Amino acid sequence: MEQRPPRGDQAPRRADPAQVRASLPEPQPPKTGQSKVVLVRDEEVLDDRGRVRTKVLARMLDDGVKALTGAKDPLEGWKQLLSPTDVLGIKTNVWTHLATPPALEAHVKRQAQAVGIPAERILMDDRNALRTLSSCTALVNARPLRSHHWAGIGGCLKNYIMFVERPFEYHPDACADLGALWNLPAVKGKTRLNLLVMLTPLYHGRGPHHFSPAHLWPYKGLILSADPVAADRVGLEILRAKRREAFGEDRPMAVAPHHVDLADSRHGVGVADWKRIQLVRLGWDKDSLLPA
Repeated sequence: MEQRPPRGDQAPRRADPAQVRASLPEPQPPKTGQSKVVLVRDEEVLDDRGRVRTKVLARMLDDGVKALTGAKDPLEGWKQLLSPTDVLGIKTNVWTHLATPPALEAHVKRQAQAVGIPAERILMDDRNALRTLSSCTALVNARPLRSHHWAGIGGCLKNYIMFVERPFEYHPDACADLGALWNLPAVKGKTRLNLLVMLTPLYHGRGPHHFSPAHLWPYKGLILSADPVAADRVGLEILRAKRREAFGEDRPMAVAPHHVDLADSRHGVGVADWKRIQLVRLGWDKDSLLPA
């Protein structure tokens, strides 16, 4: 039986923060300019039992790619993101309670093949990403948004923690240096698209393996961006707004998700400043929970 490396969400071993910081890639200057984020929502993407409607989700993804790239049709947009010569890695997330939807994974593969990438050069993995995806020339990063015991939130930034041998080394100080992952040779400059799945986000939990269906809600959305920091910022603000609505107060998360801001200010991975995020909204707009 294949042995899997330790999961990024397992109980962390102790790591000396000073030693960890010394081993990280060099800090990078903050990004300048704006980052574009597309939020697509469709009221019909989930059926009355909460199951994904495959065709609706595929349409949401294609509409988002068009809006993100400015293309006139979906295939033109995908061709702006991917090349027929690429070896594509799809970094997914297999957490039992809230995994990346198979329908989303399948449509990314389908569109990559339409661009001209043969099936044998399209790889997908989560826990073995370091071994299977490090040699890819292009990455698509896709995972659902959820609250997280050690990082505050699990989003696009955190999804690359399986590109290192010892994920626990990134746990100190509320996973403050998750942005450093994005400056590692295995991933730096390779990510063509971040997909933050907002179909049924998890807005609250306690403990390292927390999960309660009571804290999911049918937001029915999908966030797309080339910038993982900006994507996570938009998702984080929606999550915070949902917590205010659910709890009737501005209740802080048990762990402050400051890795999002630090990915900008310390690691130069993307834009965390809401004022510098160009947000494009498509589709259903009811209860969007976005800042005014």
